[in-house]
Parts: sequence; structure tokens; C-alpha cells
Amino acid sequence: MPALIDLRRRIKSVQNTQQITQAMKTVSTAKFKKAQRTVLEGRPQWHDLPGLLEKIASWAGRQASPLLDRREERKIEVLIVTSDKGLCGAFNSNLLAKAQAFLEGKSAHCDIGLVLVGKKAVNFFRRERFAVHRAYTEKAEKLGLRDLREIAHFLMRQYVFSRADAVYLIYNEFKSILAPRLTVVRLLPISETESEAARVSFPPDWEPDSERLLQSLLPLYVETQVYHCFFESLAAEQAARMMAMENATKNAEELISDLVLVLNKTRQASITKELLEIMTAVEALAE
Repeated sequence: MPALIDLRRRIKSVQNTQQITQAMKTVSTAKFKKAQRTVLEGRPQWHDLPGLLEKIASWAGRQASPLLDRREERKIEVLIVTSDKGLCGAFNSNLLAKAQAFLEGKSAHCDIGLVLVGKKAVNFFRRERFAVHRAYTEKAEKLGLRDLREIAHFLMRQYVFSRADAVYLIYNEFKSILAPRLTVVRLLPISETESEAARVSFPPDWEPDSERLLQSLLPLYVETQVYHCFFESLAAEQAARMMAMENATKNAEELISDLVLVLNKTRQASITKELLEIMTAVEALAE
């Protein structure tokens, strides 16, 4: 049986680990609540703006803006958002596997450029053959609106100057605390809606005209969708880490219980052995 001192040291080590995981869960919970509030406040705009832009684009026509120009996909730009750190379950591995499968399918007929946010994505695609145009690895979770706006403008420049025929976003969308939704969505070009409301005989009389309206709304649309994927990924990351640390804390509690049981059995066996030796010695002296 293991020595009592070894068991006590192991129990102490697991207790220290449990304290760390509990603290990490508390920190992740606070960050998650903040990120969730940002996501819930921004979703109405993030989800409604694409439909509005699709209707306006169908009324104005593809010639209204270079961002509406539709071309055969020979070059694409892909924004992939992961985390900098681990300890969040399968949050990064599932996303990277899906991203790799998507890129492998596109690489048969497209040249691919990548914009990577998060150290996990940068380290993963460093071994791949795809060109990395932008990489954000230092404190990616603290990227501000200015940094995200710069990413959006870079994606727009790639598309307008025909360096990319389509722009895609790959990220974890926050669905629930239990599991995020792996999302692959095309950002540019915007799809024309096929609804009956859009196919009107007489388009609205815009003031200003639809071309000027799109010139203002389309950059805003691209920026908000980049904000969308970043903040959704951030909320999903904190939720995944919170659950992972909670499971780790519970596992540590179970391991401590098992080790305490082994410790008590070992100590009881040692006491029983000593009593037997004393009784044997007493009987020997009595004879």
C-alpha cells in the first residue's frame, strides 16, 4: 500500500489544483456575464442588418456598390476567430477541424488567404500551406473596436480591389452555456433576397438615393458582422471555459474523496497491523 505521507501530499496537491480551477471558473463566470451582455445587446442589429441590406441590394442592383459585385470564386479571404488560451474543452479543436475541412474543400479551385484572430488559430495554420495575411495573437480577447474596424476595412479592401472574390467568417457562435454553434458564413458578396417583399414592381423612392444609402450602410454592415463574430466567439469561449473549470473542480472533488478513502483504509490497516503485533508480543510473554 502507498505510504501515508505520499497520500497526504497527493491530496494536498489535488486540493491546490481544485482551488485554481475554482478561481478560474469564478473569473470566467464574470467575463462570461460581461460578454453575454454585449452579445445580447448587439444581436438585434447584427441579425437584422443583413436582411435589410439584402432587400436594399435587390432594389438598387449590383451596380450600386463594388461590395455587391459578384464574381466567380477563384480567390477567397477567410477570417477565423479562436482563443489565445486553452482550458476550454473542445472549443478550439472543433472549430479548427471544421475550418480545415472547409478550407480543404475550397482549396481545390480557390486561392485562400487567412486573417487569424487568436493564438490557437495562428499556431494551427502555421503548419498549413495557406497564406496568412493578418494574424492577431497578443491578447486577442482584448481587441478593441478600432482593431476590429481595421480588420473589417482590410477585408473590404481585399474584396473591392479583386484580391478576393468572396469573404467568409468562421467562428463559434454563442448558443448556450453547454455548447457553441460552429458557424461558417459568407460575408461578401451579400446575397440578394428572394422574398416576395423584395421583388416589388416599383422600388421605394429613397432619400438619399439607394446608391448613396448603400455606400454608407455596406461598410457599416461589414464592420458590425466582424464585431458579431468576435463578440459571439468571446462569449462562447468564456462559457466553454466556465463549464470546463466546473467539471475539473467536480473531478478534483471526486478524486479527493477517493484518496481520502484510500488514506483511511491504509491508516486502519497500519493500526490493525500494530495491534496484532502487540497482541502477539503479549501472548508470547505470557507463555
